[in-house]
Amino acid sequence: MGVPRSRGATDELGPDEDPGGGPPGRSADPGASAGEETVPGAPPDGSELLAALLDGMDAALCAFDAAGTVTHWNREAERVLGWSAQEAVGRSGFAGWAVRRADADEVRARLMSAMDAPGRQVHEFALLRKDGGRVLVRTQSAGVRGADGKPAGVYCAFSEVHAQIDLERAIALSEALLEDASWGAVLVDVDLRPTVVNAHAARALGGSRTALLGRPLGELVVQGVEELEAALHHVLAEGAPSAPAELWVTLRTAEGERRRCWRSGFLRLASPLTEEPVPLGVGWLFQDVTAARLAEQEADRLRFRTSQLHRAARTACEYEDPMEAATSLLDFALAGFADHVLVDLLAGERLVRTAATPFDAPGPCLLVAGGSIPARYAPGHPALQSVERTGTVRTSAGAGAAASQAWAAERRWPRDAAHALCAVLRSRGRTLGVLTFLRAANRAAFERGDAAYAETVAARVAGAVDLALATRGAGTP
Repeated sequence: MGVPRSRGATDELGPDEDPGGGPPGRSADPGASAGEETVPGAPPDGSELLAALLDGMDAALCAFDAAGTVTHWNREAERVLGWSAQEAVGRSGFAGWAVRRADADEVRARLMSAMDAPGRQVHEFALLRKDGGRVLVRTQSAGVRGADGKPAGVYCAFSEVHAQIDLERAIALSEALLEDASWGAVLVDVDLRPTVVNAHAARALGGSRTALLGRPLGELVVQGVEELEAALHHVLAEGAPSAPAELWVTLRTAEGERRRCWRSGFLRLASPLTEEPVPLGVGWLFQDVTAARLAEQEADRLRFRTSQLHRAARTACEYEDPMEAATSLLDFALAGFADHVLVDLLAGERLVRTAATPFDAPGPCLLVAGGSIPARYAPGHPALQSVERTGTVRTSAGAGAAASQAWAAERRWPRDAAHALCAVLRSRGRTLGVLTFLRAANRAAFERGDAAYAETVAARVAGAVDLALATRGAGTP
């Protein structure tokens, strides 16, 4: 046939074999004439190179000439079936040794039919191992043409069916993960740049699958990129972590910045084709758990604030002076909620400072020594707005430390104040004053949930203040 015969890279001539022409299947070197010696250091001839290529293949391979005689048998075929190249090459088909005789004719017909058919044919056969066991293999066979273009034989590559199915499952799994999985899947290279992004991850990152490829993560993630890159570096160096991690990130999107929480798992990818594991990058799988985490945080915050109000009520009832009860209640309310609190009560048309926390350092809320002093608020001040609207007012300073200090000084607040919430004090249908909570710039601005809590605190403080005014028999503090 047109394919040179070979016994594999390890074939050696026996002492009684003739190099010019041996038994069937033991072909001589077509590139060397009788008596010719191999020159040391000379490049391998065609048959040696072919034998080396066949034996280096990961797939089992055999070949037949036009008469059905085995002409080639590589090492992987020997590993799968146990028959060596010396035992296989030269046999006529598989009958009686690699296939049961009852199946031999059918197997031979199906294999040799590939010689005249276009393309490749795929079959599954039960072959016999040398030890007598049976193994189900999947074959891909195709015809071989000679120099004259006529059919000259068949080559057949085969592998165990379970190994093939495992490979197909692995390929199908990777394709499913990178196409329509319900969680994000991103493959990043050793430079931490995305190389493959599935549809879910592309939506989460706010871009198309192709536009995200090759871009530094810092272009996609505004905040939290350091933690993400540190996790990826750790996986490349040490391997996958034992448990998923939750990462909070802020994304840069066309609609603006979005803060998300991703529950992430990482896998180190290494090449299976090298003796030493060579890192190819990291597989990053994640799910968006922002809604669940925000709900948990809100539940924890509500539970804590309810506990604080309960403790505050139990403590306040032990004070004889209602104003001391009010300041005690504010000390409990401040924990985890704000950095400063101011109590300004109405005296005629003015607001006067009655109690406050220290301006220069953290401390408890205390009554103003020596009595109330006028609060020199300019028109339009948030505290005055709260009184006028009989409601809650939230406000924040602009960006920058200098702007924040100027903003606080203009409003007669502590210099570190950057966020304010003013809640009106009302009792028995009357406005008694205003309660102001302040946060520093390193904390988030007040939100609607914070306003509801501040109003609850203000209602309790207003009751204590009203009692203090009534017991003193005066309409002014």
